[in-house]
Amino acid sequence: MEDSTTCPINYLPMYIKVTAMKKFASLLIMMFLVCGCLSAQSKTEKEVAANIESFRKAMMAADEQALNSLSNDQLSYGHSSGLVEDKKEFIRKITTKATVYSNIIITNQTISVSGDVAISRNMSDIFTNDNDKPVELKLLVLMVWQKKSGQWKLLARQAVKQPDQNNLIR
Repeated sequence: MEDSTTCPINYLPMYIKVTAMKKFASLLIMMFLVCGCLSAQSKTEKEVAANIESFRKAMMAADEQALNSLSNDQLSYGHSSGLVEDKKEFIRKITTKATVYSNIIITNQTISVSGDVAISRNMSDIFTNDNDKPVELKLLVLMVWQKKSGQWKLLARQAVKQPDQNNLIR
């Protein structure tokens, strides 16, 4: 009687194929599970991401009501030029058309949440018209969101110009 762990010599090619296929299938399933876990956003991260998108659209539409609703009363809005505005001044500049955002493209966004605070980092290509002068900015942006009364509100934002890749110290 043969041991169940051994394979008779005449079935060896089929035994090797089946064993290899099982290992490959197991590896494939594990890769899908790992990739799915790494790319999945939590419910809270999705809420913050939705608010960032709403904020982006409100800036381009100069929507005062939306900007007010998405911004914390203690907002500190830092520009890449070094200018820092409070909520009232930030919204005033957009709604009076002193600054017109024609397009904001956000890429490489990350969001991390700790309790009632969320931190977002992204790269933004921003196209504005400042006092009738077209401006294109490539920025690195940090946003701090705080959950108050069940709503995520922007508490702080700071932008810096993306560094010239040729001048980076390595």
